[in-house]
Amino acid sequence: MNMEFYKAGVCAAVLTLASTSLYAEESGPSRPFFGQMVLQGVTFQVETPNDSSINTVTVRAMVDGKTFAEEQAEADGTITSIEVEDLDANGYPEVYVYVTSVGSGSYGSLIAYASNRNRSITPISLPPLEDDPAAAKGYMGHDRFAVGEGALMRNFPIYKEGDTNAAPTGGTRQVQYHLQAGEAGWQLKPYNVFDF
Repeated sequence: MNMEFYKAGVCAAVLTLASTSLYAEESGPSRPFFGQMVLQGVTFQVETPNDSSINTVTVRAMVDGKTFAEEQAEADGTITSIEVEDLDANGYPEVYVYVTSVGSGSYGSLIAYASNRNRSITPISLPPLEDDPAAAKGYMGHDRFAVGEGALMRNFPIYKEGDTNAAPTGGTRQVQYHLQAGEAGWQLKPYNVFDF
């Protein structure tokens, strides 16, 4: 047996296993999604069949391999990716699950949970974009979410009157949200909107 080939084969197998079992993956319709990410000692696992326009999503939170919370939510679309962050810097992380609806609009939505001192998880609400008419002007879907620098960022193309769904001409808008404690749970509050 050629030892160099054998070593290369083992290396490739290890890398493949690591990339498929330890990290969240991009996935499309009719492809099951499983994502796992760790922050501040908390492991979040997210899984869904991703096999229809409405999908059941299971979110699990663990510390030291032991599950301390598991919740289910309904996604209006398919799960595309997940991220974990501690947006309010309280020492306990949150998981952000990004959802894209089926159809040409590819409207984005969010399923998110915050750890409550690693004893339970509470849903995080995102207000409808339509609550701010200025921010929603020209919106026709194609959202992209990301977390960073203490904020959740929502980007989407701006459509001008007469634009087709495939050809927006108004640039891009970004809405930035802070995470805040609300009366009935956690809420993402918009604090900055700008176009570029």
